[in-house]
This record gives sequence, structure tokens and C-alpha cells, in this order.
Amino acid sequence: MRHPEKAHRADFPSPPKPRWIRAIAPDPTRLNETREIVRRHGLHTVCEEASCPNIGECWAQRHATFLIMGEICTRGCAFCNVATGRAARLDPTEPAKVARAVADLALEHVVITSVDRDDLADGGARHFAATIRALRQMAPRTSIEILTPDFLRKPQALDILAEAPPDVFNHNLETVPRLYPSVRPGARYYQSLRLLDNVKRMLPSAFTKSGLMVGLGESREEVLQVMDDLRVAEVDFLTFGQYLQPTPKHWPVHRFVPPDEFDGLAGIARAKGFLLVAASPLTRSSHHAAADFRQLQALRARQIQTGAVTGRPGEE
Repeated sequence: MRHPEKAHRADFPSPPKPRWIRAIAPDPTRLNETREIVRRHGLHTVCEEASCPNIGECWAQRHATFLIMGEICTRGCAFCNVATGRAARLDPTEPAKVARAVADLALEHVVITSVDRDDLADGGARHFAATIRALRQMAPRTSIEILTPDFLRKPQALDILAEAPPDVFNHNLETVPRLYPSVRPGARYYQSLRLLDNVKRMLPSAFTKSGLMVGLGESREEVLQVMDDLRVAEVDFLTFGQYLQPTPKHWPVHRFVPPDEFDGLAGIARAKGFLLVAASPLTRSSHHAAADFRQLQALRARQIQTGAVTGRPGEE
């Protein structure tokens, strides 16, 4: 069973998807080429494990988001389709396997994520760092984005990652603080904020990024407050996407947010000072990540050229 912690829960059938929730049909030939490369190297992807609705579009473009440290998570978030249970031992050859797969795919930008590994003393930070180093060596022209766990109670994790910094450091808040005890029971909202704030201090050259799902029962006011919290942490890039319920045992969809509301959230986020915002029903953390990274680079270069400074709110 993928989700033993959810077996006792009542079913929450998802309402019918509206017309604006439509994934792009993939090119089967190119999708199979990406699948073959992932399988050949014995790797996992969050595209498959988390049932991402954009897998067809991304894999047809040979873009895959690699899931390291196994496919079993030590936590059981109510929204997530990644399997929960006892995690396996780390594969010391995995960083090299990821790097070879990235080289085979000829990726200009790669996103590396992981399951939560609360069982490891460093939360898996050394494994992330080893993967980054392998990528720098075997795919030196590929920019690197990592989407990390919160490293709760792993105080040395950022020191380890500072020795092998990525180009983009992403950690998703996922939802508003009121819903954390139900939606992310193993996580702590302010730990996630602190992580993003510390990354900005320790890795000033890296872009920081976070994401929110909507449709879980949050209020507009709560979302606006999360935006302000993220700006205090100087997060550069914010994403918004619609929550889609993986199975009836998962957290229910409270509503499907229409596209014009996503446009409104994006406008507010830009006005609050985020360097880049992506907001749509099917937006996910790694969707269009390569194009987004190029845009982040261009926006930062423009800031430097014009002398614009984006400090913490209230600072002169």
C-alpha cells in the first residue's frame, strides 16, 4: 500500500474537473525516449511518483525532474501521492547516475528534488551536494535547481549545501500556516520560512523560489499574508498552482480556482516585489523551469544594470 497512513480515512471524492484543467496530450515517441533514459539509469522522477499532470508535456520535451534518495517518503502529507513508509538505504552511485542521465537528455536546466528523509542525520543534504557536484563535473553547461525538504531539526544541512551551491534553491511552503497541522502534519510553517531566509543569507548568488497550492480551503487573506512572509525572506520566485486530489483518501479539493483568480494573484505578487511569478491551474514547481531560470537571470541583470535594489520590506 502506497499510503498506509491514509487507509483509515474516509473517502473524499473529488468534484468534476472544470474545463480549464486540461493537460497537454504528449508526443508518445519523445515521451518514450525520456522514459527509456530514466529507466536505463535506474532513476525515479517526481513526475511519475507524484502523478504530475504535466508529465506528458515535459517528457515530450525531454524534461524530467529527478527524485533522489528513493521513492519512499518518511512523511505522509495529506496532499501528496509519493509513497510513505520506511525509506531504503541511500544509493551512493545515484549522484553519478543522475548526472549521466542529465547528460544523455542534454538538459540545459535540471530540477532535482527528493523525498523527506527524516531518518538521516543531515536530512539528505550530503546526497544533494554529491548530486550537484556530479552534475557540475559531467554536465557543466546545465544549470541546477534543487527542490528540497525543510531539513527540520537538521541544523547542519545548509552548511553542507553551501559547499556545493545550486543555481536555484526551491522549497515549497505548499499552503497557509492554519492548514499545516492537517495538510502537512510533519512540517512546520516557520521552519520552512526560516530555511528560505537562511538560504538567501548564506547563498546570495542563488535564486530562491517557493510555491503554493490553492484550492485546499485557504482564504485570500491567508494567501496574501504568506506572500508578505516570503517577501520578508526575500524569495525571488513564487509559483501558484491548483491542488488536484490524487485519490479519494487524500485531502479534498475545496474548490477549483478559475484562471482569472490566478492572474489576480500573480499581479499582487509582482506588486509586492517578487522578481518572477508563475500562476495558473497547472503550474507546478518544475514546470517550464528552464525558461523561468533564463528569465530570472535576465531580470537580475536588468536590476544590476539599472541599480535597482530589492531589499527586505521596510528597508531603505
